[in-house]
Amino acid sequence: MQPTDLAEAGKTMPLDQLQKIIHNPVIPYTGTILSGLLPGELVVIQGSVPDDSDRFQVDFQCGNSTKPRADVAFHFNPRFKRSGSIICNTLEKERWGWEEITYHMPFQKGKPFKIVFMVLKDKFQVSVNEKHLLLYNHRINLERIDTLGIYGKVQIQTIQFISNNGEIPDGSQLVVPYIARLNSALRPGRTVAIKGEVNKNSNSFAVNLKSSDSKDIALHLNPRMKTNVFVRNSYLSDSWGEEEKDVTNFPFSPGMYFELLIFCDVHQYKVAVNGVHILEYKHRFKQLEKINILEVIGDIQLLDVRSL
Repeated sequence: MQPTDLAEAGKTMPLDQLQKIIHNPVIPYTGTILSGLLPGELVVIQGSVPDDSDRFQVDFQCGNSTKPRADVAFHFNPRFKRSGSIICNTLEKERWGWEEITYHMPFQKGKPFKIVFMVLKDKFQVSVNEKHLLLYNHRINLERIDTLGIYGKVQIQTIQFISNNGEIPDGSQLVVPYIARLNSALRPGRTVAIKGEVNKNSNSFAVNLKSSDSKDIALHLNPRMKTNVFVRNSYLSDSWGEEEKDVTNFPFSPGMYFELLIFCDVHQYKVAVNGVHILEYKHRFKQLEKINILEVIGDIQLLDVRSL
């Protein structure tokens, strides 16, 4: 496969445009989402769980009526009894649908938290304390959501509505396996940004930074979803080097949307996923000016690729 040209493009860094911040709201809280919700936007809630909390909830509502009760497009409800669980559901015409239950509990009584709700075209993607938690497919049209409600025993410091340019690329022109020539060779200070979605039954995928004049792979990033292992390596002089695998938190999950940033520093690469720094990898291929090819293979849908 011949590489295509990877055109120069503007910044695509996540979390780049602040829309609105609400400080120390009184709970129960209901507030209008002034511009509605668009794919690519984030709702970030920071707070803490009181020691005596039994539950709280965040509701993305269609209005704020109480009689009859407004539809709730996405009901996010941590409950602390027994070992704890998170109930997600939708209320429509005053009737609850089927519950989706997550038994992993990232919230702790007496501890602070940060919830990030990422709005996607077909679902919400939720992370807590910078770790992916769950996906919730839209059951009600996203355009109907105009109110945020927070209820129960919880303390909230800030609610932020953050625009990410209001759009998730559809990737209709990008086919995996994908290979492209960087618009200029790699050097310190440059970033490669990759947006994609992990396939629901994904085993693994790989991102390779290569030289066009040899078989060498300067950087091989290989997340493996079946084992939650994130392999890094280099292929030099016809052989693989020693694998690096350690990460504090494995950042990928089947079905999730991601923005992967590879920043080239003087001595190493720095890799972030959805705005969270994940790892560093020291340069083994020293001739950075020869790295001019990007390859993406494996079990993902590729949505956007930029060289910055």
